[in-house]
Amino acid sequence: MNILIAGAGEVGTHLAKMLSNEQHNIILLDQDESRLKRVETHSDLMSMLGNPTSIKDLKEANIKNCDLFIGVTPYESENLVACMLAKDLGAAQTVARIDNTGYFLDGNAERFRKLGVDSMIYPEVLAAQEIVQSLRMPGIRQLNEFADGEILLAGIKVRDKAPIIGLPLEHLNAKVDNYRVLAITRGGTTIIPSGQDMIKDGDIVYFICPKSQLSYVKERAGKENFDIQNVMIMGGSRIGMKTAQAVPSYYNVKIIEQDKERSYKVVNKLDRALVINGDGRDLDLLRDEGIEQMDAFIALTGNSETNILSCLLAKRLGVKKTVAEVENMDFIELAESFNIGTVINKKRLAASHIYQLTLKANISTMKCLTASDAEVIELTAKAGSKITRTELKNAKIPKDINIGAIIRGDQIQIAHGEIQILAGDKVIVYCLPTGVRKVEKIFG
Repeated sequence: MNILIAGAGEVGTHLAKMLSNEQHNIILLDQDESRLKRVETHSDLMSMLGNPTSIKDLKEANIKNCDLFIGVTPYESENLVACMLAKDLGAAQTVARIDNTGYFLDGNAERFRKLGVDSMIYPEVLAAQEIVQSLRMPGIRQLNEFADGEILLAGIKVRDKAPIIGLPLEHLNAKVDNYRVLAITRGGTTIIPSGQDMIKDGDIVYFICPKSQLSYVKERAGKENFDIQNVMIMGGSRIGMKTAQAVPSYYNVKIIEQDKERSYKVVNKLDRALVINGDGRDLDLLRDEGIEQMDAFIALTGNSETNILSCLLAKRLGVKKTVAEVENMDFIELAESFNIGTVINKKRLAASHIYQLTLKANISTMKCLTASDAEVIELTAKAGSKITRTELKNAKIPKDINIGAIIRGDQIQIAHGEIQILAGDKVIVYCLPTGVRKVEKIFG
């Protein structure tokens, strides 16, 4: 594909690097020469100095032969206008990063499609949705729903007293136990395990199971159930406000924001959260505001180090569930090693959402797993595809792919060797970055 990305910021650069591994022709367009030089220093990406709302610059970037135009500059209006121009000049598909949830309401998305904006993403909303999902199931690092919530993928950090530790995975009978281990992240490296592999203390294990089986999976992973009611959010950022708006109404939410003007803005936006103007790193303030009675602590400042250390402090003060926004990619593994809980990275979430647009297979859902730098895909098997020709045990599935579950009509089956996927089945597939294109080949 010929892909033009407007915006060499964090999202645009991460996306460009992600797509460059897939043999696409990518041009990264930005008006800031210093940004482009930083990108050129650390990668082999093709860059171009130019304005994404300039017809002249778009034509120079060969927009008429562009298969996908992506507007991810920091400015919403610029992204929307750039997509409209790109579409009018010949781009086959366009996507814009936005900052206004109203664009998704009341048929507005269809209005923008008519104007040339095929798809819109709001990274902060994606991040807030991920946070709320993690709060719904305490004890789980990351939770993703498939098949309208009937199938769950749960990333759980397993400790030494868990019943599943030390048992070869071949002893797990997916047909009887009705769950499956899809992957294990250990020491920053993710593996797709074989039957001889065993789960160890400290592993982040990705289980797939029907919704009804999640309590049993948590029990096997050594996790206790507890309810979340009192939540403290450090940082009145857009993600912080979107999270506070999205959590269930029975949550008691406190937001600590250091900037006074920002605090007033948060107060005006939210009607059911208590806003405290103060420094969330101040231990005395945290104690005065009841940190030790909190069920969950969410750090969403613009500083990754602050978020990590604040969650570490909250853990030491007895908070069971912590969530940290970590936008510095180099710090994600560090955050995991500190056992702070759920890690949110909106660059990866946005890139995963856009990446789905470049795939040819019949993919309905694609989820990014922050801790394992992997993707989970829900797609439909096509008639005549390789995966439908034999049972899974004989299908020669690549080692960087693991099939988790099959949905056939209203029946859900956890994958095992004797099952055969049929045309029309919806299938949940876990894959490492090297396996995404292979999924297309065996399912397409």
